[in-house]
Amino acid sequence: MSEFFTPDKPPRRVLIIKLRHHGDVLLTSPCFTVFKHAYPDAEIDALVYDDTQSMLTSHPCISQVHTIGRNWRKQNAFAQLRLYYALYKTLKARRYDVLINLTEHWHGARLARLLKPRVSVGFRPDKRGGFARKRWIKSFTTLYPAIQDNTRHMVEVNLDALRRIGIHPASVEDKRTLFIPGDEADQFIAQRLADLGVAPGSYILVHPTSRWMFKSWSIPRLAETIDTLAQRGLPIILSAAPSREETDYMDKLRAALTQPVCDLSGQLNLKQLGALMRNARVYFGVDSMPMHLASAVGTPTVAIFGPTGSIKWAPWGVPHRVIRGGFTCEPCGKDGCGGSQISDCIMSITPQQVLSAIDTMLLENPS
Repeated sequence: MSEFFTPDKPPRRVLIIKLRHHGDVLLTSPCFTVFKHAYPDAEIDALVYDDTQSMLTSHPCISQVHTIGRNWRKQNAFAQLRLYYALYKTLKARRYDVLINLTEHWHGARLARLLKPRVSVGFRPDKRGGFARKRWIKSFTTLYPAIQDNTRHMVEVNLDALRRIGIHPASVEDKRTLFIPGDEADQFIAQRLADLGVAPGSYILVHPTSRWMFKSWSIPRLAETIDTLAQRGLPIILSAAPSREETDYMDKLRAALTQPVCDLSGQLNLKQLGALMRNARVYFGVDSMPMHLASAVGTPTVAIFGPTGSIKWAPWGVPHRVIRGGFTCEPCGKDGCGGSQISDCIMSITPQQVLSAIDTMLLENPS
């Protein structure tokens, strides 16, 4: 039993806040599992941006998913006040006795002050900041060390907020990320695979893009890799988001390919993409939300890394291989070398490196 909770005062309702991007939200999923397994009677809610809620809906340990509109700030002052007040009333009615804020966003600090939970957890800021730092610290009853460098995986950093209040993972399995596509998405993908004539569990899913395109690999080298795999008789399915940048990249990739592949890029929502990944034999892509999605549905993963930390953001909880260029400046955290949107460390990676990693995953995970 945690020193923060006693048998006569266990946590009843918990709010976990993660106001970031899709992949960041998905990497909080073990927090809900670990807390629920420690306190099965607790109701655990999430607060995320509205466009990221599908990362957590259907999670068996989450009671409710509340959202903030990412575009609320674009409304006029009165409209913003009305929206935030409605959210506050909804959250206040839940009567949380625990609040865990997993980002640096001030919404979490404000809600900790307004909702007045018995236990509130936020990350410990650095020594800079003056008045703002003091106000942040006073917003929470407990602070945890949110490690920012490339020395600890983000899943572990998130779980440190729970560890700080005496809640520890009971097993490695509890620390796995979790994404549940749902029956509708599963049925949709089953039909699409049947239409394509591709058997579940037989194909390599290649998702070569990211919302940050400076993470993407050389198109000629990617095309050579895909052609080589297809020449071996391995079914290849391509996927990507429907954004203009990713669509342009995929158009160029298709033009460079010499072997037939199946292409579902721009055609799937996130639940359907997760179902497609769950049926893949191996996933290959770059450091991105879809890479984390592949891990969360249990698919062996091969991922290219460059400017971002390959320890902090690596595939999690599944067999995987991370491929890096090996430059001494990795990870720099920059949007390409010199802000050019092209990362030399990624462009230096060869098809042979990728094929070797994929071959290893295929051997370890026979169809």
